[in-house]
Amino acid sequence: GSGGFRKRKHDNFPHGQRREEKENVNPSSALMTSFKSFQLELDTRHDKYERLVKLSRDITIESKRTIFLLHRFTSAPNGEEILNESEVKLDAVRQKIKQVAQELIGEDMYQFHRAISPGLQEYVEAVSFQYFIRTRSLISVEEINKQLVFTAEDREETTNTTSNSHDKQPHTWSLKVTPVDYLLGVADLTGELMRLCISSVGNGDIDTPFELSQFLRQIYDGFTFIGNTGPYEVSKKLYTLKQSLAKVENACYTLKVRGSEIPKHMLADVFSTKTELIDQEEGLS
Repeated sequence: GSGGFRKRKHDNFPHGQRREEKENVNPSSALMTSFKSFQLELDTRHDKYERLVKLSRDITIESKRTIFLLHRFTSAPNGEEILNESEVKLDAVRQKIKQVAQELIGEDMYQFHRAISPGLQEYVEAVSFQYFIRTRSLISVEEINKQLVFTAEDREETTNTTSNSHDKQPHTWSLKVTPVDYLLGVADLTGELMRLCISSVGNGDIDTPFELSQFLRQIYDGFTFIGNTGPYEVSKKLYTLKQSLAKVENACYTLKVRGSEIPKHMLADVFSTKTELIDQEEGLS
Protein backbone atom coordinates (compact mmCIF):
# COMPACT_ATOMS: atom_id res chain seq x y z
CA GLY A 1 0.00 0.00 0.00
CA SER A 2 1.01 3.65 -0.27
CA GLY A 3 2.84 5.35 2.56
CA GLY A 4 4.30 2.16 4.03
CA PHE A 5 7.97 1.27 4.63
CA ARG A 6 9.75 -0.55 1.84
CA LYS A 7 10.69 -4.08 2.72
CA ARG A 8 14.28 -5.14 2.28
CA LYS A 9 15.04 -8.29 0.36
CA HIS A 10 16.30 -10.27 3.34
CA ASP A 11 13.12 -9.40 5.30
CA ASN A 12 11.32 -12.06 3.26
CA PHE A 13 13.33 -14.73 5.08
CA PRO A 14 12.65 -15.61 8.70
CA HIS A 15 15.38 -14.83 11.22
CA GLY A 16 15.59 -18.44 12.20
CA GLN A 17 16.41 -19.46 8.68
CA ARG A 18 19.24 -16.93 8.43
CA ARG A 19 20.62 -18.14 11.77
CA GLU A 20 20.58 -21.71 10.52
CA GLU A 21 22.44 -20.73 7.36
CA LYS A 22 25.14 -19.01 9.48
CA GLU A 23 25.47 -22.06 11.68
CA ASN A 24 25.76 -24.31 8.65
CA VAL A 25 28.91 -22.48 7.44
CA ASN A 26 31.86 -24.83 7.55
CA PRO A 27 34.72 -23.05 9.40
CA SER A 28 37.28 -25.39 7.84
CA SER A 29 36.23 -24.71 4.27
CA ALA A 30 38.74 -23.30 1.81
CA LEU A 31 36.88 -19.99 1.65
CA MET A 32 36.83 -19.47 5.42
CA THR A 33 40.48 -20.51 5.67
CA SER A 34 41.41 -17.89 3.08
CA PHE A 35 39.51 -15.16 4.91
CA LYS A 36 41.15 -16.11 8.21
CA SER A 37 44.57 -15.82 6.61
CA PHE A 38 43.58 -12.43 5.20
CA GLN A 39 42.46 -11.32 8.66
CA LEU A 40 45.74 -12.44 10.21
CA GLU A 41 47.77 -10.65 7.55
CA LEU A 42 45.82 -7.39 7.94
CA ASP A 43 46.04 -7.51 11.75
CA THR A 44 49.79 -8.12 11.58
CA ARG A 45 50.28 -5.23 9.17
CA HIS A 46 48.14 -2.90 11.29
CA ASP A 47 50.08 -3.79 14.46
CA LYS A 48 53.37 -3.13 12.67
CA TYR A 49 52.07 0.23 11.42
CA GLU A 50 51.15 1.25 14.98
CA ARG A 51 54.58 0.24 16.28
CA LEU A 52 56.22 2.32 13.56
CA VAL A 53 54.05 5.33 14.43
CA LYS A 54 55.16 5.07 18.06
CA LEU A 55 58.83 4.78 17.06
CA SER A 56 58.47 7.77 14.74
CA ARG A 57 56.97 9.78 17.61
CA ASP A 58 59.93 8.86 19.85
CA ILE A 59 62.39 9.82 17.09
CA THR A 60 60.64 13.18 16.70
CA ILE A 61 60.76 13.93 20.42
CA GLU A 62 64.44 13.04 20.84
CA SER A 63 65.41 14.95 17.70
CA LYS A 64 63.63 18.07 18.99
CA ARG A 65 65.50 17.78 22.28
CA THR A 66 68.76 17.61 20.34
CA ILE A 67 67.83 20.79 18.44
CA PHE A 68 67.00 22.59 21.70
CA LEU A 69 70.38 21.51 23.07
CA LEU A 70 72.23 22.78 19.98
CA HIS A 71 70.65 26.22 20.37
CA ARG A 72 72.68 26.57 23.58
CA PHE A 73 75.86 26.39 21.50
CA THR A 74 76.09 30.16 21.01
CA SER A 75 75.77 30.96 24.72
CA ALA A 76 77.64 28.00 26.22
CA PRO A 77 81.18 28.71 27.49
CA ASN A 78 82.42 25.47 25.93
CA GLY A 79 80.62 24.71 22.69
CA GLU A 80 82.47 21.45 22.11
CA GLU A 81 80.75 19.89 25.13
CA ILE A 82 77.37 20.79 23.62
CA LEU A 83 78.33 19.14 20.33
CA ASN A 84 79.54 16.00 22.09
CA GLU A 85 76.35 15.79 24.12
CA SER A 86 74.27 16.27 20.97
CA GLU A 87 76.18 13.41 19.32
CA VAL A 88 75.22 11.13 22.20
CA LYS A 89 71.58 12.11 21.79
CA LEU A 90 71.71 11.50 18.04
CA ASP A 91 73.21 8.06 18.63
CA ALA A 92 70.19 7.27 20.81
CA VAL A 93 67.92 8.46 18.00
CA ARG A 94 69.73 6.19 15.56
CA GLN A 95 69.02 3.24 17.84
CA LYS A 96 65.33 4.05 17.43
CA ILE A 97 65.81 4.22 13.68
CA LYS A 98 67.52 0.84 13.87
CA GLN A 99 64.33 -0.58 15.39
CA VAL A 100 62.40 0.91 12.47
CA ALA A 101 64.80 -0.77 10.03
CA GLN A 102 64.29 -4.09 11.81
CA GLU A 103 60.52 -3.72 11.57
CA LEU A 104 60.80 -3.12 7.82
CA ILE A 105 62.83 -6.25 7.05
CA GLY A 106 61.19 -7.91 4.07
CA GLU A 107 58.63 -5.10 3.72
CA ASP A 108 58.14 -2.38 1.15
CA MET A 109 59.15 0.78 3.01
CA TYR A 110 56.77 2.95 1.00
CA GLN A 111 53.77 1.05 2.36
CA PHE A 112 54.72 2.34 5.83
CA HIS A 113 56.25 5.63 4.74
CA ARG A 114 53.49 7.80 6.21
CA ALA A 115 54.11 6.24 9.62
CA ILE A 116 57.85 6.99 9.74
CA SER A 117 58.13 10.14 7.61
CA PRO A 118 57.61 12.73 10.43
CA GLY A 119 60.34 11.18 12.55
CA LEU A 120 62.81 10.99 9.65
CA GLN A 121 62.20 14.64 8.74
CA GLU A 122 62.88 15.74 12.32
CA TYR A 123 66.03 13.58 12.42
CA VAL A 124 67.29 15.17 9.18
CA GLU A 125 66.67 18.59 10.71
CA ALA A 126 68.65 17.74 13.86
CA VAL A 127 71.56 16.11 12.00
CA SER A 128 71.85 18.91 9.46
CA PHE A 129 71.71 21.53 12.23
CA GLN A 130 74.56 19.87 14.10
CA TYR A 131 76.52 19.44 10.85
CA PHE A 132 76.12 23.13 10.00
CA ILE A 133 77.36 24.22 13.42
CA ARG A 134 80.44 22.03 12.97
CA THR A 135 81.28 22.70 9.32
CA ARG A 136 79.16 25.69 8.19
CA SER A 137 77.90 23.57 5.28
CA LEU A 138 74.92 21.37 4.39
CA ILE A 139 75.07 17.64 4.94
CA SER A 140 74.15 15.50 1.95
CA VAL A 141 71.50 12.81 1.90
CA GLU A 142 74.21 10.24 1.09
CA GLU A 143 76.11 11.16 4.25
CA ILE A 144 72.92 10.85 6.32
CA ASN A 145 72.16 7.41 4.87
CA LYS A 146 75.71 6.23 5.64
CA GLN A 147 74.98 6.84 9.32
CA LEU A 148 71.83 4.70 9.10
CA VAL A 149 73.57 1.39 8.34
CA PHE A 150 73.54 -0.77 11.46
CA THR A 151 75.31 -4.01 12.34
CA ALA A 152 73.97 -6.74 14.58
CA GLU A 153 75.23 -6.88 18.15
CA ASP A 154 76.67 -10.02 19.64
CA ARG A 155 73.48 -10.90 21.49
CA GLU A 156 71.53 -10.54 18.25
CA GLU A 157 73.93 -12.73 16.29
CA THR A 158 73.56 -15.59 18.78
CA THR A 159 69.99 -16.40 17.83
CA ASN A 160 68.20 -19.59 18.70
CA THR A 161 69.83 -22.48 16.86
CA THR A 162 66.52 -24.35 16.59
CA SER A 163 65.04 -21.70 14.31
CA ASN A 164 65.48 -22.21 10.59
CA SER A 165 67.57 -19.93 8.39
CA HIS A 166 64.48 -18.12 7.07
CA ASP A 167 63.63 -16.80 10.54
CA LYS A 168 67.15 -15.56 11.29
CA GLN A 169 67.71 -11.83 11.12
CA PRO A 170 70.37 -10.45 8.77
CA HIS A 171 73.61 -9.17 10.25
CA THR A 172 73.09 -5.62 8.96
CA TRP A 173 70.12 -3.28 8.75
CA SER A 174 69.79 -0.07 6.82
CA LEU A 175 67.14 2.59 6.37
CA LYS A 176 67.39 5.16 3.62
CA VAL A 177 66.01 8.66 3.98
CA THR A 178 63.97 9.44 0.87
CA PRO A 179 64.76 12.59 -1.15
CA VAL A 180 61.41 14.11 -0.15
CA ASP A 181 62.06 13.58 3.58
CA TYR A 182 65.52 15.07 3.12
CA LEU A 183 64.15 18.20 1.39
CA LEU A 184 61.45 18.67 4.01
CA GLY A 185 63.99 18.32 6.81
CA VAL A 186 66.30 20.87 5.19
CA ALA A 187 63.39 23.26 4.74
CA ASP A 188 62.64 23.00 8.47
CA LEU A 189 66.35 23.57 9.18
CA THR A 190 66.06 27.12 7.83
CA GLY A 191 63.77 28.07 10.71
CA GLU A 192 66.36 26.86 13.23
CA LEU A 193 69.08 28.80 11.43
CA MET A 194 66.96 31.93 11.65
CA ARG A 195 66.69 31.46 15.42
CA LEU A 196 70.43 30.81 15.58
CA CYS A 197 70.99 34.13 13.82
CA ILE A 198 68.95 36.08 16.38
CA SER A 199 70.58 34.36 19.36
CA SER A 200 74.06 34.89 17.90
CA VAL A 201 73.48 38.63 17.62
CA GLY A 202 72.18 38.70 21.18
CA ASN A 203 75.49 37.16 22.30
CA GLY A 204 77.52 39.75 20.41
CA ASP A 205 78.40 37.55 17.40
CA ILE A 206 78.21 39.84 14.37
CA ASP A 207 79.75 37.52 11.75
CA THR A 208 77.32 34.58 12.02
CA PRO A 209 74.25 36.44 10.63
CA PHE A 210 76.09 37.27 7.39
CA GLU A 211 77.24 33.64 7.02
CA LEU A 212 73.70 32.45 7.62
CA SER A 213 72.27 34.93 5.13
CA GLN A 214 74.50 33.64 2.34
CA PHE A 215 73.86 30.02 3.30
CA LEU A 216 70.08 30.46 3.41
CA ARG A 217 70.14 32.28 0.07
CA GLN A 218 71.85 29.26 -1.51
CA ILE A 219 69.25 26.89 -0.04
CA TYR A 220 66.42 29.11 -1.23
CA ASP A 221 67.88 29.26 -4.74
CA GLY A 222 68.10 25.47 -4.74
CA PHE A 223 64.46 25.11 -3.75
CA THR A 224 63.34 27.57 -6.40
CA PHE A 225 64.88 25.29 -9.04
CA ILE A 226 62.41 22.62 -7.90
CA GLY A 227 59.48 25.05 -7.89
CA ASN A 228 56.03 23.57 -8.41
CA THR A 229 57.41 20.52 -10.20
CA GLY A 230 58.31 18.83 -6.92
CA PRO A 231 56.05 17.21 -4.31
CA TYR A 232 53.26 19.29 -2.84
CA GLU A 233 54.78 19.23 0.66
CA VAL A 234 58.03 20.73 -0.64
CA SER A 235 56.26 23.62 -2.38
CA LYS A 236 54.40 24.40 0.86
CA LYS A 237 57.69 24.67 2.77
CA LEU A 238 59.00 27.22 0.27
CA TYR A 239 56.90 30.01 1.79
CA THR A 240 58.26 29.40 5.31
CA LEU A 241 61.79 29.21 3.92
CA LYS A 242 61.33 32.58 2.24
CA GLN A 243 60.14 34.08 5.53
CA SER A 244 63.20 32.81 7.40
CA LEU A 245 65.50 34.20 4.71
CA ALA A 246 63.77 37.61 4.88
CA LYS A 247 64.22 37.77 8.66
CA VAL A 248 67.93 36.93 8.46
CA GLU A 249 68.52 39.41 5.66
CA ASN A 250 66.67 42.06 7.66
CA ALA A 251 68.96 41.34 10.61
CA CYS A 252 72.04 41.75 8.38
CA TYR A 253 70.64 44.99 7.00
CA THR A 254 70.14 46.35 10.50
CA LEU A 255 73.66 45.35 11.48
CA LYS A 256 75.16 46.97 8.40
CA VAL A 257 73.21 50.22 8.59
CA ARG A 258 72.57 50.75 12.30
CA GLY A 259 74.97 48.35 13.95
CA SER A 260 77.31 51.06 15.14
CA GLU A 261 74.60 53.14 16.82
CA ILE A 262 72.70 50.33 18.58
CA PRO A 263 74.33 48.72 21.67
CA LYS A 264 75.05 45.03 21.19
CA HIS A 265 72.86 43.97 24.10
CA MET A 266 69.87 45.69 22.43
CA LEU A 267 70.32 44.29 18.93
CA ALA A 268 68.39 41.10 19.68
CA ASP A 269 65.40 43.14 20.91
CA VAL A 270 65.48 45.24 17.75
CA PHE A 271 65.53 42.11 15.59
CA SER A 272 62.66 40.54 17.53
CA THR A 273 60.54 43.67 17.01
CA LYS A 274 61.31 43.77 13.29
CA THR A 275 60.53 40.06 13.01
CA GLU A 276 57.10 40.62 14.52
CA LEU A 277 56.47 43.44 12.05
CA ILE A 278 57.44 41.21 9.15
CA ASP A 279 55.05 38.50 10.38
CA GLN A 280 52.21 41.04 10.62
CA GLU A 281 52.88 42.35 7.12
CA GLU A 282 52.95 38.81 5.73
CA GLY A 283 49.66 38.08 7.46
CA LEU A 284 48.01 41.18 6.01
CA SER A 285 49.23 40.42 2.53
